[in-house]
Amino acid sequence: MAVSVESSRPATSRQAVVFCCDENYYPYALYAAAQIAALNPDALFDICICSLSPLPQVPPAMQQAVRTCVLSFDGPDLDFSGDTRRTGVTFLRIALPEALGEDYERILYLDSDIFVQRGGMNDLFRVDLGRHVLAAVRDNLQWRTSRKPVKDFETLGLCQDKYFNAGVILFDTAACRQIGLLQEAAALNERVGGKLLRHDQTLLNGLAHRRWAELSPTWNWQYTWSSRLFEPYIYPHIIHFIGRVKPWNDRSGILPQRFSRDLSNFLETVFPERAPLEIMPSLSPAAPLIAKMLAKHYLSRRRLARHLDRFSSDLSVIE
Repeated sequence: MAVSVESSRPATSRQAVVFCCDENYYPYALYAAAQIAALNPDALFDICICSLSPLPQVPPAMQQAVRTCVLSFDGPDLDFSGDTRRTGVTFLRIALPEALGEDYERILYLDSDIFVQRGGMNDLFRVDLGRHVLAAVRDNLQWRTSRKPVKDFETLGLCQDKYFNAGVILFDTAACRQIGLLQEAAALNERVGGKLLRHDQTLLNGLAHRRWAELSPTWNWQYTWSSRLFEPYIYPHIIHFIGRVKPWNDRSGILPQRFSRDLSNFLETVFPERAPLEIMPSLSPAAPLIAKMLAKHYLSRRRLARHLDRFSSDLSVIE
Protein backbone atom coordinates (compact mmCIF):
# COMPACT_ATOMS: atom_id res chain seq x y z
CA MET A 1 0.00 0.00 0.00
CA ALA A 2 1.65 3.23 -1.17
CA VAL A 3 0.90 6.60 0.39
CA SER A 4 1.25 9.94 -1.38
CA VAL A 5 1.37 13.30 0.37
CA GLU A 6 0.36 16.75 -0.84
CA SER A 7 1.69 19.34 1.61
CA SER A 8 1.40 23.08 2.03
CA ARG A 9 5.18 23.43 2.26
CA PRO A 10 8.34 21.31 2.59
CA ALA A 11 9.48 19.91 5.92
CA THR A 12 11.89 22.14 7.81
CA SER A 13 13.06 19.70 10.49
CA ARG A 14 13.75 15.99 10.94
CA GLN A 15 11.04 15.55 13.55
CA ALA A 16 7.42 16.63 13.77
CA VAL A 17 4.38 16.83 16.00
CA VAL A 18 1.50 15.51 13.91
CA PHE A 19 -2.28 15.64 14.26
CA CYS A 20 -4.72 13.67 12.08
CA CYS A 21 -8.20 15.12 11.80
CA ASP A 22 -11.19 15.89 9.61
CA GLU A 23 -12.99 19.21 9.32
CA ASN A 24 -14.95 18.59 12.53
CA TYR A 25 -11.83 18.27 14.70
CA TYR A 26 -9.73 20.73 12.71
CA PRO A 27 -10.37 23.73 15.06
CA TYR A 28 -9.31 21.64 18.07
CA ALA A 29 -6.16 20.38 16.35
CA LEU A 30 -5.28 24.02 15.58
CA TYR A 31 -5.93 24.92 19.20
CA ALA A 32 -3.52 22.24 20.44
CA ALA A 33 -1.00 23.26 17.77
CA ALA A 34 -1.17 26.86 18.98
CA GLN A 35 -0.54 25.74 22.56
CA ILE A 36 2.48 23.70 21.47
CA ALA A 37 3.91 26.60 19.42
CA ALA A 38 3.51 28.98 22.36
CA LEU A 39 5.04 26.57 24.91
CA ASN A 40 7.99 25.59 22.70
CA PRO A 41 9.35 28.87 21.26
CA ASP A 42 12.68 27.18 20.50
CA ALA A 43 11.02 24.25 18.73
CA LEU A 44 13.30 22.00 16.68
CA PHE A 45 10.32 20.26 15.11
CA ASP A 46 7.54 20.92 12.61
CA ILE A 47 3.86 20.94 13.52
CA CYS A 48 1.71 19.15 10.93
CA ILE A 49 -1.99 18.54 10.51
CA CYS A 50 -2.80 15.57 8.28
CA SER A 51 -6.13 14.74 6.69
CA LEU A 52 -7.72 12.63 3.97
CA SER A 53 -9.10 15.64 2.11
CA PRO A 54 -8.18 19.34 1.99
CA LEU A 55 -9.12 21.29 5.12
CA PRO A 56 -10.00 24.98 5.36
CA GLN A 57 -7.03 27.28 5.02
CA VAL A 58 -4.93 27.70 8.13
CA PRO A 59 -5.74 31.09 9.73
CA PRO A 60 -3.11 33.72 8.86
CA ALA A 61 -1.90 33.98 12.45
CA MET A 62 -0.88 30.29 12.40
CA GLN A 63 0.34 29.77 8.84
CA GLN A 64 3.98 30.05 9.86
CA ALA A 65 3.52 27.47 12.60
CA VAL A 66 1.51 24.74 10.87
CA ARG A 67 2.24 22.53 7.86
CA THR A 68 -0.80 20.76 6.36
CA CYS A 69 -0.63 17.42 4.55
CA VAL A 70 -3.31 15.55 2.62
CA LEU A 71 -2.70 11.81 2.46
CA SER A 72 -3.98 9.52 -0.27
CA PHE A 73 -3.53 5.78 -0.74
CA ASP A 74 -2.68 3.76 -3.82
CA GLY A 75 -3.97 0.24 -3.39
CA PRO A 76 -6.63 -1.32 -1.17
CA ASP A 77 -8.74 1.15 0.78
CA LEU A 78 -7.56 1.93 4.28
CA ASP A 79 -10.73 0.35 5.63
CA PHE A 80 -10.62 -0.09 9.38
CA SER A 81 -14.37 -0.21 9.85
CA GLY A 82 -16.21 -1.40 12.92
CA ASP A 83 -15.65 1.47 15.35
CA THR A 84 -18.71 3.70 15.26
CA ARG A 85 -17.06 6.35 17.45
CA ARG A 86 -14.31 7.00 14.92
CA THR A 87 -14.02 8.01 11.29
CA GLY A 88 -11.45 6.83 8.77
CA VAL A 89 -9.16 9.73 9.58
CA THR A 90 -8.57 8.26 13.05
CA PHE A 91 -6.61 5.42 11.48
CA LEU A 92 -4.25 7.76 9.65
CA ARG A 93 -1.91 7.61 12.63
CA ILE A 94 -0.99 4.09 11.52
CA ALA A 95 0.07 5.44 8.12
CA LEU A 96 2.21 8.32 9.40
CA PRO A 97 5.61 6.55 9.47
CA GLU A 98 5.08 5.37 5.88
CA ALA A 99 3.63 8.66 4.62
CA LEU A 100 6.09 11.04 6.30
CA GLY A 101 9.08 8.78 6.87
CA GLU A 102 11.12 10.45 4.14
CA ASP A 103 10.65 13.82 5.84
CA TYR A 104 10.91 12.89 9.51
CA GLU A 105 13.03 10.53 11.59
CA ARG A 106 10.65 10.83 14.51
CA ILE A 107 6.97 11.70 14.64
CA LEU A 108 5.06 12.58 17.79
CA TYR A 109 1.45 11.80 16.98
CA LEU A 110 -1.16 13.56 19.13
CA ASP A 111 -4.93 13.20 19.30
CA SER A 112 -6.82 16.46 18.86
CA ASP A 113 -8.83 16.17 22.11
CA ILE A 114 -5.98 17.34 24.32
CA PHE A 115 -4.92 20.29 26.45
CA VAL A 116 -1.20 21.08 26.33
CA GLN A 117 0.07 22.95 29.38
CA ARG A 118 3.84 22.36 29.45
CA GLY A 119 6.64 22.46 26.89
CA GLY A 120 9.74 20.29 26.72
CA MET A 121 8.97 18.51 23.46
CA ASN A 122 12.47 19.06 22.08
CA ASP A 123 13.72 16.84 24.90
CA LEU A 124 11.03 14.24 24.31
CA PHE A 125 12.13 13.80 20.71
CA ARG A 126 15.65 12.98 21.94
CA VAL A 127 14.77 10.17 24.37
CA ASP A 128 16.48 6.85 23.69
CA LEU A 129 14.02 4.26 22.38
CA GLY A 130 16.63 1.53 22.09
CA ARG A 131 15.45 -1.08 19.59
CA HIS A 132 11.79 -0.20 20.01
CA VAL A 133 9.58 0.98 17.15
CA LEU A 134 7.65 3.50 19.23
CA ALA A 135 7.10 4.94 22.70
CA ALA A 136 3.77 5.62 24.38
CA VAL A 137 1.98 5.82 27.72
CA ARG A 138 0.16 2.87 29.22
CA ASP A 139 -3.59 2.92 28.85
CA ASN A 140 -5.16 4.05 32.11
CA LEU A 141 -6.82 0.66 32.60
CA GLN A 142 -3.33 -0.53 33.69
CA TRP A 143 -2.29 2.48 35.77
CA ARG A 144 -3.51 1.02 39.04
CA THR A 145 -3.41 -2.66 38.08
CA SER A 146 -0.37 -3.16 35.87
CA ARG A 147 -1.21 -6.79 35.11
CA LYS A 148 -4.84 -6.18 34.24
CA PRO A 149 -5.60 -8.42 31.25
CA VAL A 150 -6.57 -6.94 27.90
CA LYS A 151 -9.39 -8.78 26.13
CA ASP A 152 -8.10 -7.78 22.69
CA PHE A 153 -4.79 -9.55 23.33
CA GLU A 154 -6.75 -12.79 23.67
CA THR A 155 -8.46 -12.09 20.34
CA LEU A 156 -5.06 -11.53 18.72
CA GLY A 157 -3.66 -14.70 20.27
CA LEU A 158 -0.99 -12.75 22.15
CA CYS A 159 0.22 -13.23 25.71
CA GLN A 160 -0.91 -10.63 28.20
CA ASP A 161 1.45 -7.67 28.53
CA LYS A 162 1.45 -3.91 28.89
CA TYR A 163 -0.99 -2.02 26.66
CA PHE A 164 -0.60 1.60 25.53
CA ASN A 165 -3.05 4.38 24.80
CA ALA A 166 -2.73 5.52 21.17
CA GLY A 167 -3.53 9.19 21.80
CA VAL A 168 0.16 10.10 22.17
CA ILE A 169 2.73 8.05 20.23
CA LEU A 170 6.37 8.77 19.52
CA PHE A 171 7.20 6.87 16.31
CA ASP A 172 10.68 5.90 15.15
CA THR A 173 9.75 6.11 11.47
CA ALA A 174 12.62 3.98 10.14
CA ALA A 175 11.88 1.18 12.60
CA CYS A 176 8.16 1.30 11.81
CA ARG A 177 8.80 1.14 8.08
CA GLN A 178 11.23 -1.73 8.57
CA ILE A 179 8.50 -3.89 10.11
CA GLY A 180 5.96 -2.71 7.51
CA LEU A 181 3.64 -1.19 10.10
CA LEU A 182 0.99 0.07 7.68
CA GLN A 183 0.84 -3.08 5.57
CA GLU A 184 0.85 -5.36 8.61
CA ALA A 185 -1.91 -3.31 10.25
CA ALA A 186 -4.08 -3.60 7.15
CA ALA A 187 -3.52 -7.36 7.00
CA LEU A 188 -4.18 -7.83 10.71
CA ASN A 189 -7.34 -5.75 10.53
CA GLU A 190 -8.62 -7.79 7.60
CA ARG A 191 -8.17 -10.92 9.69
CA VAL A 192 -9.57 -9.87 13.09
CA GLY A 193 -10.55 -6.19 12.89
CA GLY A 194 -14.26 -6.76 13.38
CA LYS A 195 -13.61 -8.65 16.63
CA LEU A 196 -11.52 -5.98 18.35
CA LEU A 197 -12.91 -3.79 21.11
CA ARG A 198 -10.40 -0.96 20.67
CA HIS A 199 -9.78 -1.25 16.94
CA ASP A 200 -6.83 0.82 15.66
CA GLN A 201 -5.37 1.18 19.16
CA THR A 202 -5.26 -2.60 19.50
CA LEU A 203 -3.84 -3.00 15.99
CA LEU A 204 -0.92 -0.80 17.00
CA ASN A 205 -0.52 -2.65 20.30
CA GLY A 206 -0.58 -5.97 18.52
CA LEU A 207 2.06 -5.00 15.98
CA ALA A 208 4.26 -3.32 18.61
CA HIS A 209 3.73 -6.08 21.17
CA ARG A 210 6.86 -6.13 23.36
CA ARG A 211 8.50 -3.69 20.93
CA TRP A 212 7.44 -0.38 22.50
CA ALA A 213 8.97 1.76 25.23
CA GLU A 214 6.88 3.19 28.04
CA LEU A 215 6.69 6.94 28.63
CA SER A 216 5.66 8.72 31.80
CA PRO A 217 1.90 9.39 32.14
CA THR A 218 2.76 13.09 32.24
CA TRP A 219 2.83 12.93 28.41
CA ASN A 220 -0.67 11.50 28.16
CA TRP A 221 -2.67 12.14 31.31
CA GLN A 222 -5.89 10.35 30.51
CA TYR A 223 -8.48 12.56 32.14
CA THR A 224 -11.36 10.59 33.66
CA TRP A 225 -13.56 10.76 36.73
CA SER A 226 -11.08 8.43 38.44
CA SER A 227 -7.91 10.44 37.66
CA ARG A 228 -8.91 14.11 37.40
CA LEU A 229 -8.26 15.08 41.03
CA PHE A 230 -4.65 13.90 40.82
CA GLU A 231 -3.92 16.05 37.75
CA PRO A 232 -3.08 19.35 39.55
CA TYR A 233 -0.51 17.54 41.69
CA ILE A 234 1.12 15.83 38.71
CA TYR A 235 0.88 18.88 36.39
CA PRO A 236 1.25 16.77 33.23
CA HIS A 237 2.51 18.07 29.91
CA ILE A 238 -0.57 16.84 28.05
CA ILE A 239 -4.10 16.26 29.33
CA HIS A 240 -6.08 13.86 27.15
CA PHE A 241 -9.89 13.86 27.30
CA ILE A 242 -10.41 10.19 26.50
CA GLY A 243 -14.13 9.98 27.23
CA ARG A 244 -17.11 11.23 25.28
CA VAL A 245 -17.13 14.56 27.14
CA LYS A 246 -14.76 17.17 25.65
CA PRO A 247 -14.27 20.86 26.52
CA TRP A 248 -16.35 21.80 23.44
CA ASN A 249 -19.35 19.54 24.19
CA ASP A 250 -19.51 19.58 27.99
CA ARG A 251 -23.22 20.22 28.53
CA SER A 252 -23.23 19.17 32.18
CA GLY A 253 -20.27 21.04 33.63
CA ILE A 254 -18.36 17.82 34.26
CA LEU A 255 -15.00 19.33 33.27
CA PRO A 256 -13.39 22.32 35.02
CA GLN A 257 -14.21 25.61 33.29
CA ARG A 258 -10.56 26.43 32.63
CA PHE A 259 -10.51 24.04 29.68
CA SER A 260 -13.61 25.30 27.93
CA ARG A 261 -12.86 28.97 28.65
CA ASP A 262 -9.36 28.78 27.19
CA LEU A 263 -10.64 26.95 24.12
CA SER A 264 -13.47 29.46 23.75
CA ASN A 265 -11.02 32.38 23.80
CA PHE A 266 -8.95 30.73 21.06
CA LEU A 267 -11.94 29.97 18.85
CA GLU A 268 -13.36 33.47 19.20
CA THR A 269 -10.03 34.90 18.06
CA VAL A 270 -9.22 32.49 15.23
CA PHE A 271 -12.75 31.60 14.09
CA PRO A 272 -14.85 34.68 14.95
CA GLU A 273 -17.68 33.49 12.72
CA ARG A 274 -18.29 30.38 14.87
CA ALA A 275 -20.99 30.37 17.51
CA PRO A 276 -19.39 30.80 20.95
CA LEU A 277 -19.05 27.82 23.24
CA GLU A 278 -21.58 27.45 25.99
CA ILE A 279 -19.72 27.49 29.30
CA MET A 280 -21.59 25.45 31.88
CA PRO A 281 -21.50 26.11 35.64
CA SER A 282 -18.86 24.22 37.58
CA LEU A 283 -19.52 21.42 40.04
CA SER A 284 -22.82 20.48 38.46
CA PRO A 285 -22.36 16.67 38.49
CA ALA A 286 -24.80 14.92 40.78
CA ALA A 287 -23.72 14.37 44.36
CA PRO A 288 -23.47 10.57 44.01
CA LEU A 289 -20.92 10.98 41.20
CA ILE A 290 -18.81 13.32 43.33
CA ALA A 291 -18.88 10.85 46.20
CA LYS A 292 -17.92 8.01 43.88
CA MET A 293 -15.10 10.08 42.41
CA LEU A 294 -13.67 10.98 45.82
CA ALA A 295 -13.84 7.38 46.99
CA LYS A 296 -12.12 6.10 43.83
CA HIS A 297 -9.28 8.58 44.20
CA TYR A 298 -8.80 7.76 47.88
CA LEU A 299 -8.75 4.01 47.35
CA SER A 300 -6.42 4.11 44.34
CA ARG A 301 -3.93 6.74 45.54
CA ARG A 302 -1.20 4.32 46.64
CA ARG A 303 -1.35 2.13 43.55
CA LEU A 304 -1.23 5.16 41.27
CA ALA A 305 1.70 6.57 43.26
CA ARG A 306 3.61 3.32 42.77
CA HIS A 307 2.94 3.47 39.03
CA LEU A 308 4.19 7.07 38.79
CA ASP A 309 7.24 6.36 40.97
CA ARG A 310 8.52 3.99 38.29
CA PHE A 311 9.59 7.11 36.35
CA SER A 312 12.44 9.10 37.88
CA SER A 313 11.62 12.05 35.61
CA ASP A 314 9.25 13.10 32.85
CA LEU A 315 11.82 11.91 30.31
CA SER A 316 12.39 8.48 31.82
CA VAL A 317 11.73 5.63 29.36
CA ILE A 318 10.99 2.11 30.56
CA GLU A 319 12.02 -0.46 28.00
